Amino acid sequence: MHIATLSDVLSGKTTDIYFVRTVEVLKNAGLADVKVRAEFHVSSLPKGYKWALFTGLKEVVEVLRERKVTLYAMPEGTLFYENDPLMVVEGPYLEFAVLETALLGIVRHYSSISTKAARVKKIVGEKTCLFFGARALHPAIQPMADRAAYIGGCDGVATVMGAELIGIRPSGTMPHALMIIFKATTGDHTLAWVWFDRTMPPEVSRIVLVDTFIDEREEALLAARLLGDRLYGVRLDTPGSRRGNMRKIVEEVRWVLDLHGYRNVKIFVSGGLDEAQVEALKDIADGFGVGTSIAFPPSVDVAMDIVEVEVDGRWVPITKRGKLPGFKQVYKCGSKHVFAPWDSPPPCGEPLLAKWIEDGRVVREVPAEREIRDYVLRQLAEVEL
Repeated sequence: MHIATLSDVLSGKTTDIYFVRTVEVLKNAGLADVKVRAEFHVSSLPKGYKWALFTGLKEVVEVLRERKVTLYAMPEGTLFYENDPLMVVEGPYLEFAVLETALLGIVRHYSSISTKAARVKKIVGEKTCLFFGARALHPAIQPMADRAAYIGGCDGVATVMGAELIGIRPSGTMPHALMIIFKATTGDHTLAWVWFDRTMPPEVSRIVLVDTFIDEREEALLAARLLGDRLYGVRLDTPGSRRGNMRKIVEEVRWVLDLHGYRNVKIFVSGGLDEAQVEALKDIADGFGVGTSIAFPPSVDVAMDIVEVEVDGRWVPITKRGKLPGFKQVYKCGSKHVFAPWDSPPPCGEPLLAKWIEDGRVVREVPAEREIRDYVLRQLAEVEL
């Protein structure tokens, strides 16, 4: 399979070739020991976005662990704004030159997925949002996407490995394949629900898929009558060719279930959902499975630029045009961020960039995923989309 291992990443095999050539040039010129401060900052946010979410720090720390560098960064899960510095790597340039491609890829990909998940969770609020995007991704990066979506605010993920690495139980119901096989072999697709109920342990919620062969409201009522109080919910994954007005379908299902005394049965919706569809259904559906739109989000543009170079024992602010030279700190000042030169008096608020690695030694541990997610949810309560 065309995938990179951790050793491939650490050895620089996943870098752009011009970094390899840069290393050779600097060595030949006698500049192999030059120290720099390289800043990872937000070049731009996707159109219409007011903020984004910084994630991927845990993997950045693993890549830079034992390198002769010092890493400053915002806490993982911090909301940020356009132009914010997110991380600074300080040390001999050749210690991390060939890692720039990998570090940017980690931060950009992670932050883009987490930001989209956070936007969806902001709309959903207290209702359930599950990440069902694994099938849209290469399997080698499914666990990373699961983690990014979870700490971004999703309440659960579907894959076995992704959930295991996070430390939660995987979430999911049943595929259409189950009903199709029972229909073909027994003539009764509802037996799939019966056997699911008989087979699954008590901790697995009885949520059945009710759009395989007949009208959604009819299948929902059949499931409720078959499983009774054991039925936790029904899921609608109606294909686009049959969907029509999804809100009206959900309203019909809710009406019929309530009419027959099944008010406790919850309704979950999945299948091609994005922010607009979730917004339109959030007051009537109880939960959502969101996949591709989180797995393939608009990209948060993060760039790395040298902002200071050590010359004769002192740090000299320097960068290419269009960038702001100098080592900076970011301060959370109420509902906005302000950045200023690192050694200048704080303009306001609390500093956000902290030291995570010092000369290759990890000095601060990235919190557990549940803790990061809680941090994200607290911030989401303070901002608007």
